[in-house]
Amino acid sequence: MLEPEMVAFVERTKSLYPSDRAVSTVVEQRAMYERLAAAFTPPLPDGVRTHDAPFTSPDGHTFMLRLYAPFERERSSGTVLYFHGGGFVVGSLASHDLITARIAADTGLCVIAVDYRLAPEHPAPAAHDDCLAVTRAALDGRLPFGPLPASLQLAGDSAGATLAASVAMRLRDEGVKGVRGLALVYPMLGVEPQSPARETEADAPMLTLADVRRYSALYWGDQAGNEADGADSGMRASVSARVAWTIPLEASRYDGLPPTLAIGVEHDPLRDDARLFAERIRAAGGQAHAPVGKGLVHGSWRALATSPGVQWMHGEVCRFLSDRAAE
Repeated sequence: MLEPEMVAFVERTKSLYPSDRAVSTVVEQRAMYERLAAAFTPPLPDGVRTHDAPFTSPDGHTFMLRLYAPFERERSSGTVLYFHGGGFVVGSLASHDLITARIAADTGLCVIAVDYRLAPEHPAPAAHDDCLAVTRAALDGRLPFGPLPASLQLAGDSAGATLAASVAMRLRDEGVKGVRGLALVYPMLGVEPQSPARETEADAPMLTLADVRRYSALYWGDQAGNEADGADSGMRASVSARVAWTIPLEASRYDGLPPTLAIGVEHDPLRDDARLFAERIRAAGGQAHAPVGKGLVHGSWRALATSPGVQWMHGEVCRFLSDRAAE
């Protein structure tokens, strides 16, 4: 059952973000998403300032970063890289301004949002490559914002959580240390959602199973193991290896990851992605917690001003990030 405040949120969202948006062009879908986000985005919280700067990755791609920092930035105890959701297809720095600004305001941490490349113009692993490059630069002190607190964590929602988890796993595989925590909200961690939510929440408000599959196809296409017939085995192996690291629930190991918070929400076909990811981390000897937001839907973080359930969820994320930065 939806939380009463969630019912109102869903109805308002429907008026701004039509359910038949899939028939629109990608450009039109992005415009709709930005209008939806703007309707729920308040002015910047007191005590937080922003600074935008371009970042160029080692492979030559330039995209924007946005720093949210407390006025007394030198007193901040940590830095968070935040990767926005949107199915790898929609979303921007502006679309998640509410979330990133409030994390900064409520934790006192420096939060950096990443405007990574989007599909279908830039299919897998483009978004992952961008986020990995930014994370490496952050660990090396090479971001374009001057000195930042050295304590680094990764966070993201939906597809952005895929990016955060994948980057943490890739760095683990490379023996790179320095990421202290991983905070994931209604994460999309596989090409296909996990059961039983895949079946029970296939027609959930805000995000359906059909939506998930459409976004997956636009980003991963046939690269995630369904290469076209006729390709030789060497080419299939090469293509699969190129994107295998971008799908956290397809990984072969779950040890060595930073402490993880993975929050699923009740009415979401992706709900069990968080549960399964946390179970695998714990089975490998790691620390992971996967609470469920009762009565909430995918994308509900935008209802922070009105929903008690979302306020609980936001509080869990902020406490986790604050605690990890202080250790």
